[in-house]
Amino acid sequence: MKWRRVKAIVVKESLQIVRDPRSLMIALLIPLLQMFMLGYGINLDVKHIPLCVYDREGSQASQDLMRRFVASPYFALQGIASSYAELRHDLDSGRCRLAIVVPSGFSKGLADAGEGVVQALLDATDTNTANLAANYARAVVAGYSADVQLDFIRQRGGSVQTLTPVEVRARVWFNEDLVSRNFIIPGVVALVMAIVGSQLSSLTIAREWERGTMELLVSTPIEPLELMLGKLLPYFVIGMVDACICLALAVFWFAVPFRGTLVALFTTTGLFLTVVLCIGYYVSVSIRSQVGASQVALLLTMLPTTLLSGFSFPIDQMPAAVQAVTYLVSGRYYVTILKALFLKGAPWGELVLPIFCLALYALVMVVLAARAFRKTLD
Repeated sequence: MKWRRVKAIVVKESLQIVRDPRSLMIALLIPLLQMFMLGYGINLDVKHIPLCVYDREGSQASQDLMRRFVASPYFALQGIASSYAELRHDLDSGRCRLAIVVPSGFSKGLADAGEGVVQALLDATDTNTANLAANYARAVVAGYSADVQLDFIRQRGGSVQTLTPVEVRARVWFNEDLVSRNFIIPGVVALVMAIVGSQLSSLTIAREWERGTMELLVSTPIEPLELMLGKLLPYFVIGMVDACICLALAVFWFAVPFRGTLVALFTTTGLFLTVVLCIGYYVSVSIRSQVGASQVALLLTMLPTTLLSGFSFPIDQMPAAVQAVTYLVSGRYYVTILKALFLKGAPWGELVLPIFCLALYALVMVVLAARAFRKTLD
């Protein structure tokens, strides 16, 4: 391999990038748009759930319970219904996602037996929000119930120390405030790198076929490995610049804590970028249309990184067969590394396995991409 020929291809491809507005747009504009759109658009923190109330009793006890719901940051009171029909209309129209019905005789049950029942009606068209709303409602009612039981025991001269013999004191590690953005943004960085890297490299060889310049490349003494390096090195540099931009936005704009080392971060980012660039190059060699190559590259990188890397859905909750498939997705290892570096500050020793798998994946893709190009015109 002669570096002089690699340098010539690098210069040629760099000039092509500067002259091609499409490549520049993909390289510079799309990462920023994706970071802001996905960073602000994906949020699993459900707050201010629309709430409607039908208080059939109107007593001080029922009003006290309703004030607990209103004071909670997870609910936003939309209205007080005067009948079941009105409450049903509020749920059907989407005015509220949760409806609380306080039955008549609620306060009497609390006074006589220290217990009462309320009804919660949920709009389950969005199951995730419905489950969270139900859990939040149970927490509010549980807090109110504990206070009622304390008063009930005190009024009868009982000891309040026997009420809660076991107490759970939870301490959250790695994401202390339970902010979903802190574990979503690292996955967004991986998704942006997958899309940008594959889209840029998928146009390299296909562009030569469409513009009729492939004959010139075939007639030169350049070797397949030299051509691949010359084609991909400019995009590798652009990809690392984009990675710096995305990581800076994650830390300084979205305030995601970073507790790892920059050496581990950029080493693994370089490995993942090598993988997606080689996938795009392999597709570009195989498909001689820029549109077709970009679509196939997107299918091979964006979808697996989004669905099978642990970015959108937890891998341990997938069926066993699907979990086995995720081992073939390079994004799985990169997302794991990013979350460990950002949130846990994991040392090198804890990242040996995902880094090794990512490095092995990169080596395999480099070999496959280098062998894909043949100096023939058929």
